[in-house]
Amino acid sequence: AGMTCTADTEAFEFQSIYGLEVVVIPTNRPLQRKDLPDQIFMTGAEKFEAIADEAKQASDRGQPVLVGTASIEASELLSRLLRQRGLRHEVLNAKQHEREADIIAQAGRPGAVTIATNMAGRGTDIVLGGNIDDALEALEEGDEVGRQRLQDEWQKTHDAVLEAGGLYVIGSERHESRRVDNQLRGRSGRQGDPGASRFYLSLEDALMRIFTPPRLRSMLQNLGLEHGEAIEHKWVTRAIENAQRKVESHHFDIRKQLLEYDNVANDQRQVVYEQRNEIMDNDDVGDIVENIWDEVVNDVISQHVPPQSLEEQWDVDGLSEAIQRDFGQELPIQQWLDEDSKLDEEGLRDRIAAELKQTYEAKREEAGPDVLAQIEKAVLLQVLDSLWREHLASMDYLRKGIHLRGYAQKDPKNEYKREAFEMFNDMLSRLKHETVTVLARGRVRAEATEEAREERRKQMENLDFQHAEASSAADQAVAAAAQQQAGEGGPDPAEQAARANLPGSDAPTDRVPGDGDQRPETFVRGERKIGRNEMCPCGSGKKFKHCHGRD
Repeated sequence: AGMTCTADTEAFEFQSIYGLEVVVIPTNRPLQRKDLPDQIFMTGAEKFEAIADEAKQASDRGQPVLVGTASIEASELLSRLLRQRGLRHEVLNAKQHEREADIIAQAGRPGAVTIATNMAGRGTDIVLGGNIDDALEALEEGDEVGRQRLQDEWQKTHDAVLEAGGLYVIGSERHESRRVDNQLRGRSGRQGDPGASRFYLSLEDALMRIFTPPRLRSMLQNLGLEHGEAIEHKWVTRAIENAQRKVESHHFDIRKQLLEYDNVANDQRQVVYEQRNEIMDNDDVGDIVENIWDEVVNDVISQHVPPQSLEEQWDVDGLSEAIQRDFGQELPIQQWLDEDSKLDEEGLRDRIAAELKQTYEAKREEAGPDVLAQIEKAVLLQVLDSLWREHLASMDYLRKGIHLRGYAQKDPKNEYKREAFEMFNDMLSRLKHETVTVLARGRVRAEATEEAREERRKQMENLDFQHAEASSAADQAVAAAAQQQAGEGGPDPAEQAARANLPGSDAPTDRVPGDGDQRPETFVRGERKIGRNEMCPCGSGKKFKHCHGRD
């Protein structure tokens, strides 16, 4: 269940799509707000001029005014018109979000004028007379005299606002949804307080241009209204509300269609996440892998050896290549057929499945059941997540162009469901095939014992890392020594080592001495380094790079 003040206009959508009933709760106190008929002008400029004049008149008589606009541009235009009339006001839009709470707190003071966009300040009550909570908190603790004085002053301003008519809400245009208009009207007349609301429209508004009947527009244009003169009639207001209903119906159809498309992906999402949760909850997914394994093996065999077929219809070479590609195992299938002339399709299928299963079980024994169980779970999850991401991207791509099927006299919605179902089945088949392929072709080594790990660590500590050239030269020397020991008459190892400039040879070498030798001294330049673009110190008048620094 939920509660909102503007769901009544969307009751049909809640019922038809979500199966939720909308119940209207009576107000706590009788509504005293006066919802005045709309005023329609010929142009937008006349409309905004009339709004500014109305706001000034209401402010002069001490009535707080809230002007609602549909855009920041409209709020800035109204602000400029009010400044021209010398009327102090506050603008509440996206540019003033830091002061939003302070502006709303004082929007109910006598004569206050506040311009707000659609969503600015929503959900906050405008207290008639202003909010004194901040002033009360600023008082020193125990200052009952000051507290009583502030409350008496607030009560006077509150009564003055009530006498002036309460909060006056002015709408600069009708929105496409009646719900938004009701939200704006609802800022006034809360908890039985008096108030008033009125919308100002023009024939240049988007709603009037697009959705109102052409007959209404032509009738208003033929009335011969003078500049600044407005039309005010309940019939016109009713016609505008009917135009809003058309817009709401159009948007409802769009949302309903989007929901029907989303339900296709949502059904698939439930299947995938149910399978994924099952994998996550089980530490041992051996049963799942076994079922997938048998299904993939049968599918691979059936592609080259159709069920209940003759040997002449078999593609033995293709089957051998497929098993080598998918399972990484070479099976002498042709040799089996040559050795056993009675081997039929069912017998061949069983023998291949048994050989592949035996190889996989040997891998399980080598790695250990616990290790392979972890690998199976990790592979299943990784392949499933990867394919699911690809599938969602493909679904979005399909959805963007499925409307073109309508040109072929096909229902795009049914075509989307059909192709989405085929794509989902293909994803599940790829999931099984790729999982089995990764597990079959993967190499798993048994966990090393503690003694083996300690021995390997000691070997790493004793390694003597050398430069690649030194290692190459050492390899040449070792090869020469082995060649001489074999009696092939190769060069002397000492001579070969000297030629390779190995450490320990008598030949001169440019290598850094060992740890026991003295480290080379750092070269220190005795004179200042001359820049390439500086004048040569020889006095030739040329730059150093063109004189002695040329080389």
